[in-house]
Amino acid sequence: MNVRRRSYRYVGPADLKAAIRPGSGGRRIVSPTDFAHWAAGQTAAELLEPFTFVVDMDGVLRLAPRRSEHVACADGERVLSAGEISFIREADRWVVDEVSNQSTGYCPDAVSWPAVADALDAIDLGHPSRFTRQVVFRRCPGCQECAIVREDDFVCVFCGSDLPEVWNVDTASPRDLRC
Repeated sequence: MNVRRRSYRYVGPADLKAAIRPGSGGRRIVSPTDFAHWAAGQTAAELLEPFTFVVDMDGVLRLAPRRSEHVACADGERVLSAGEISFIREADRWVVDEVSNQSTGYCPDAVSWPAVADALDAIDLGHPSRFTRQVVFRRCPGCQECAIVREDDFVCVFCGSDLPEVWNVDTASPRDLRC
């Protein structure tokens, strides 16, 4: 069954998107073999840190080094989710250790988790049942800044306005949607 899911466009600084070279996006992982080859190419030190990930519009997991921009990982395209992910070896197989929706370039809502789970299931990676660290993004209706809600305090840190309870990051005019 093909479930329609929300997609997220890049809402970060325009100069980061403008710097993307076509075809330089994150490594597409379409099978367990792809993941095994990708993991074998990482150093032990790299595997200790989380990686940047996106789930592209085809539902495919893309991976890039942690300090990579999500928009570069996605080749500048819309995504179904984005964040950081780490892996560990468990019982002689790779599994997801931690995964978050932490991406200030796309600001995905927590409801993007099923796209992540499906992408991980498609490559046979064990994973948690939800984001292990969930980030709540909201756009302030007062000052239009993108804010991260901490400890369920839905108040804008920039101007003190109340933040909406529902995700609204990409509902403002496209003039300057920076998170």
